[in-house]
Amino acid sequence: MSVEYVAEDGIAHIGLNRPERLNAVSQDLVESLCGALERAIREEVGAAVLSGRGRAFCAGYDLRQEPTDGGYTTSRREVERIQDITRLIRRAPFPVVAAVHGYALGAGCEFALCSDLVVAADDAVFGFPEVGVGLSITGGISHILPLAVGLAKAKELVLLGGRFGAAEARQWGLVNSVVPRADLMDEASRLARTLADLPRKALGLAKSALDRGPQNDLGCALELETLHALETRGSTEAAQAAASFRKQS
Repeated sequence: MSVEYVAEDGIAHIGLNRPERLNAVSQDLVESLCGALERAIREEVGAAVLSGRGRAFCAGYDLRQEPTDGGYTTSRREVERIQDITRLIRRAPFPVVAAVHGYALGAGCEFALCSDLVVAADDAVFGFPEVGVGLSITGGISHILPLAVGLAKAKELVLLGGRFGAAEARQWGLVNSVVPRADLMDEASRLARTLADLPRKALGLAKSALDRGPQNDLGCALELETLHALETRGSTEAAQAAASFRKQS
């Protein structure tokens, strides 16, 4: 099983599980990861933690695998399925927390950065080696990375393919926190628990608005926020949260 899935107390724990290959990406892993994300959406979890088993989060594409020779249609279908990982994470009404340790290279770096929040172990190593091995970036990185670090830095990271550590990723705004390796899963789980305990509708709408915001002009952003405000203002969740707040104050 190249991806493990366990849901408990409203949190889905999704683990990349090819430790003998540093969780390098195969087509089976892509299909299994898509399936796990689809399952989490169906089960309406409150949050998900995405991690890697063994010594790394994900070392990128498995270059030892022979490429498929099914022509353009098959290749297109396989690449689109990789893109579905970002689509599913962004479509999910719950936040996905990436817990990153060891190598997060190529597709592994993409999996991490397309997540909603990233907790990195102090031994994490990120990078985009695709150009150097004759491949291209995927996962929406051409959109996500320039928004995070600016176009000049994004071009430096992708075109030169240099690796960078957790501290640099934190400094550049690519990860939310850096913790000792031994504390990684506890911290990611704690963060997921905090998120899962928040009002679900408000959390999902806030995630959606932030994901769409950079693509919208100010007028569209204001209109979307108005619709979300009207949707949440009369919700049961909002009423319950307000009642709880009044009892505590």
